[in-house]
Amino acid sequence: MSARQDNPKPTEHEDRLPTFIISVGTQVVLKSAKRVPGTDLVKPVGSVAEVLEAPASNNRPYLIRFVDGVSMRVKFAELVIRKRELDEELATPGPDLRQYVILRVAVGSQAFGLATADSDEDRRGVFLPPAELTWSLFKPPEQVEYASDGIEEVDWELEKFLRLALQANPNLLETLWSPQVLHITELGQELRDLRAAFLSRHLYKTYSGYVLSQFRLMRRNVEKTGQYKAKHAMHLIRLLYSGIHALRTGEILVDVGEQRDELLGIKAGRFSFEEVRTRALELDQVFQQAFAGTKLPERPDYERVNRFLIAARRRMVDDAGTGQAR
Repeated sequence: MSARQDNPKPTEHEDRLPTFIISVGTQVVLKSAKRVPGTDLVKPVGSVAEVLEAPASNNRPYLIRFVDGVSMRVKFAELVIRKRELDEELATPGPDLRQYVILRVAVGSQAFGLATADSDEDRRGVFLPPAELTWSLFKPPEQVEYASDGIEEVDWELEKFLRLALQANPNLLETLWSPQVLHITELGQELRDLRAAFLSRHLYKTYSGYVLSQFRLMRRNVEKTGQYKAKHAMHLIRLLYSGIHALRTGEILVDVGEQRDELLGIKAGRFSFEEVRTRALELDQVFQQAFAGTKLPERPDYERVNRFLIAARRRMVDDAGTGQAR
């Protein structure tokens, strides 16, 4: 449910991910006291060092050197990047943000009309914290994820959600158009009513970028292993159907039940890479034609979305006594 760019700037959470490697030369801080091997010298909590060698993965330790020249190998979990130490200290456990959700919907195979007996339940939501949390040093995260008993949920803070939706992110647009609404408040309904403001000709570029990325991943897998990931291929075809529908109608197609047999056939691996590629290229031609004739505006309605965000923030100030979004 996430994406990356080339040479990305690390976010405040990336140094906790197994795929994130602390670069050589970065200043780090010990999170626990460490005895220097072969000596009685103990480096206390808070000692600053520099990374001399970085491993290929965080399953292996880093070689770090302190200002006195002492070096040792330390595990990833025992280090924090010095410039982000304050951020980590402020990232203390807060309230369960699900109580502030204003919109929650079902997505994934259940909403796509592609569910089978072994399908999990995927949910997405939007939350708006009380004003005191937004103003606090201990700000809630912009995105949270929950998983339990076959249910996975991703929730976004309202402003983060609006920014991504304005970029025509397919995951966010599907959240606004999902036919399976599980929970909605008055403010959540206002957000749903606003959804046309997010659609513009920019959708063509965003969806084309996703399609191109999937093509690249599939081709790379075929070149390396002789196989492609069928689930990724299915979503590529599904996204093209959705993009064509959006450009033609101004609505996001979530339920693709009419293409169920084709899409589940692709997911089951019944088609070769060349067959999937040929079908995708056919749909991409239709996608380009739909773009040429679309009536969508050149840009989303930023002003309308901004007015909604400001009004929502003000409402949370007015509701400060209750701590709940309406």
